[in-house]
Amino acid sequence: MKLAYKEAEKAFMEDEVPVGCVIVKDGKVIAKAHNKKEKKNSAIFHAEIECINKATKKLNNWNLKGCDMYVTLEPCMMCTGAAVNSRIDRIIFGCRDPKGGALVSNVEFKKISGLNHYPEIEEGVLSDQCSEILKEFFRRKR
Repeated sequence: MKLAYKEAEKAFMEDEVPVGCVIVKDGKVIAKAHNKKEKKNSAIFHAEIECINKATKKLNNWNLKGCDMYVTLEPCMMCTGAAVNSRIDRIIFGCRDPKGGALVSNVEFKKISGLNHYPEIEEGVLSDQCSEILKEFFRRKR
């Protein structure tokens, strides 16, 4: 999670919402990314989507079975869907997103029946730190 947080710091410095993501396979980091919505002028360039794209290129396979995703903020519906469809084993996130989170906050995705894959979820890793960088970012915006 510390590496994901470093990615969030990069986003902060680039005036992007400070969310960072890292994907790990067999104990090795295979992809790192942060939000790039402003830079790329597109709503789909969330840290998780960027990271999944990098991981699939690294492995030359869309199927990320055996991979864990570390992300500083609870993933939204789009990113949760991408993680599920990529077959990521575990999603570990820092802080909840009460407005857009789709793992536990607004949508409890494990209660959606019929999905072909359900990653394990772990929350609260470096929660205070992950939350504080977001609060500071939005304080500065206001």
